[in-house]
Amino acid sequence: MAKLSVQLPTSRGHASQVAVAAKNGISRVESNGHSNGHPEVKSSEVSYSIVHRLPERVRLRVPRLLSDADYAQRLQVLLEADTLVTSVRVKRAAASLTVTYKSSKVSDTKIRSHLDHLIQAASEVVVLKPSQPKPASDAEEKSWPGMQLSGLATALAVLGGPIGWSIPPVMVAGTIALATLPVFKRAWEGIRDERKLNIDFLDFIAIAITTVQGQFLTPALMLSLIEIGENIRDRTARSSAQQTLDLLSSLGQFVWVERDGEKVQIPIQDVHRGDTVIVYPGEQVPVDGTILRGKALLDEQKLTGESMPVLKKKGQTVYASTLMREGRIYISAERVGNDTCAGQSIRLMQEAPVHDTRMENQALNIAQKAVVPTLLLGGAVFALTRNPARAASIFTLDLCTGIRVSIPTTVLAALTYSARHGVLIRSGRALEKLAEVDTIVFDKTGTLTKGEVAVVGVESRNPATSTTRVLELAAAAEQRLTHPVAEAIVRYAQEQGVQTLSRTKWDYQLGLGVRADIDGETVYVGSERYLRQEGVEMDLNGHQKQATSVIYVASNGQLQGMIEYSDVLRSESREVITALLTAEGVEVHMLTGDNKRTASAVASQLGIPPTHTHAEAFPEQKATVVRELHEQGKTVAFVGDGINDSPALAYADVSVSFANGSEIARETADVVLMENDLYGLLEAIEIARNARQIIQQNTTLIAVPNVAALAIAVLFGLNPLAATVVNNGSTVVAGVNGLRPILKNRKQKALPSAIRR
Repeated sequence: MAKLSVQLPTSRGHASQVAVAAKNGISRVESNGHSNGHPEVKSSEVSYSIVHRLPERVRLRVPRLLSDADYAQRLQVLLEADTLVTSVRVKRAAASLTVTYKSSKVSDTKIRSHLDHLIQAASEVVVLKPSQPKPASDAEEKSWPGMQLSGLATALAVLGGPIGWSIPPVMVAGTIALATLPVFKRAWEGIRDERKLNIDFLDFIAIAITTVQGQFLTPALMLSLIEIGENIRDRTARSSAQQTLDLLSSLGQFVWVERDGEKVQIPIQDVHRGDTVIVYPGEQVPVDGTILRGKALLDEQKLTGESMPVLKKKGQTVYASTLMREGRIYISAERVGNDTCAGQSIRLMQEAPVHDTRMENQALNIAQKAVVPTLLLGGAVFALTRNPARAASIFTLDLCTGIRVSIPTTVLAALTYSARHGVLIRSGRALEKLAEVDTIVFDKTGTLTKGEVAVVGVESRNPATSTTRVLELAAAAEQRLTHPVAEAIVRYAQEQGVQTLSRTKWDYQLGLGVRADIDGETVYVGSERYLRQEGVEMDLNGHQKQATSVIYVASNGQLQGMIEYSDVLRSESREVITALLTAEGVEVHMLTGDNKRTASAVASQLGIPPTHTHAEAFPEQKATVVRELHEQGKTVAFVGDGINDSPALAYADVSVSFANGSEIARETADVVLMENDLYGLLEAIEIARNARQIIQQNTTLIAVPNVAALAIAVLFGLNPLAATVVNNGSTVVAGVNGLRPILKNRKQKALPSAIRR
């Protein structure tokens, strides 16, 4: 069993030396019993140096790469499997290693510590490559070439008819027969499975009669138009099969557990109830359970929507998929894998009703109901006249073909137009439902707000101290700390051009605050409880803010000021909500995992009534609110961007997310706002309503000439080719009308002038 040196980051950002034994893919930590809990190193380290460093990119020189090909391969596999690393380039001849990483997920300091961990671990650890997905079978069935066959039939009919070439009738008829097979199949399935005569049966009868009569151009044109309609419709439809998201794949591949007094790293799927799981800074909690010892600052936004990290201690419950910001905890695993809270969110999403993806609309239903009357009418005309051509004309003059072509064309044009304007609408059904929406439910964090902490004000509580000085002291004390509030204060100070003061001694207490020596002063920055604990007189004069949280700044035992921070609203949120409530006339609700005070304050700023504000909502409660609104007869749209929003997204009539939202939210959503702002929602609604108007226009354009021609065919007779021209001509006109969204000036916004950007 080989030993190696691994460095694990502690809550202070330093690296603790750990001796790891590697065998059969399992790493074991051997502690020496030191009081600080960090085992000592028992083997030599791999030496390396940093050659060059840029934001999100670092290049290192690792001499061992030059002489050890196996080590180079193990290191590359480890780095490529790491969720923080975006790309890896190894050049053994130059002993060079270049790594790019996600700076939004990890600081430069942490990534250096993390890379050190991997460089050392690759020296002896056995790396198991993840199993590769099986390649798709080469024997997959190819789709029937209906479009090509119908096109060939039309070409042969034109060449053998109007042009006058000598094309054998058997060849033309045979091509038409092959192209008709999909129509016949759909007609037969309608009779066999649904016990009814459908549009395809009507088409098949008309094609058969005109083909037998030798009028090849009429059935060939019909087949071409039918295939065009089917292809357009299939393209606008979204697959009903939803891809399953494996919860474990969103977490790390390995977990530290304590077994028989030893720390062992095992695959996440091997964790069982009752195991003691250890979580370090920068890692995601892999299980639901209770903290046995230790304390940690946990970011639960991904699961609950709560924008501020939460301090958890012994005896408190933690949840899988939450991110460890600071600290170290030992957890008694109570729920693992898909039984965790996050796993249940995914289960809720998967159990949500899957809607029909082929467009179902009133006009098409009317056309379907007209099939049997059309057959009876054609049969009656044939019985009276004994003229199959007049019967075929009646079968040709249906509303079905035009509707089946023009509606998908309109939808496709609307989807194309919306995509050009930064809104991805996935299906025709989503477009229809979006046009009917009368209630919109917003998740707060990351949707109406930016989802990140920002300083909103600095106030002095000492007449002798300016607000600039308060900010200087706070930024100096908080520098290089990874707490979101600390990062927000430092960022705000830089934006305000405040100078960075030097900090000598400092001590950070998790969940409370930081003490630092700055310019000869002892400065305290933290919560009210922390400053009182340190003996600072807290005379706040009843100061209370509803919409913001506060961190206090003191020096030399005296309160100097306070800094207000909050998860600030998106710049466009007020305007969009106002437009929805007034111009669009929809009912607006807000859901959030935040407490009632914060939720009410945000809702008040946006003009959302208290009765439509739902606070402290976990994923299943969000889904319940959406279901209840739906049961009240409302057409509900839900807008959210996180894992915690996925059940509500799945249960909504139409779901909306952002391009930079979580993967599961993007996959579940019917509408994705590619520009990551709420203006796209207004644009999507306007595009959908315009498309609905065009569909109504097209129904009229198709119905009027076809009904008129039908009357002529019944009373006076009409050549089948003329009937085809009327039917197909109205279809073409409606199709061109349906293309209007794409033919618009691409620079023109679809929003009404009152709410255009």
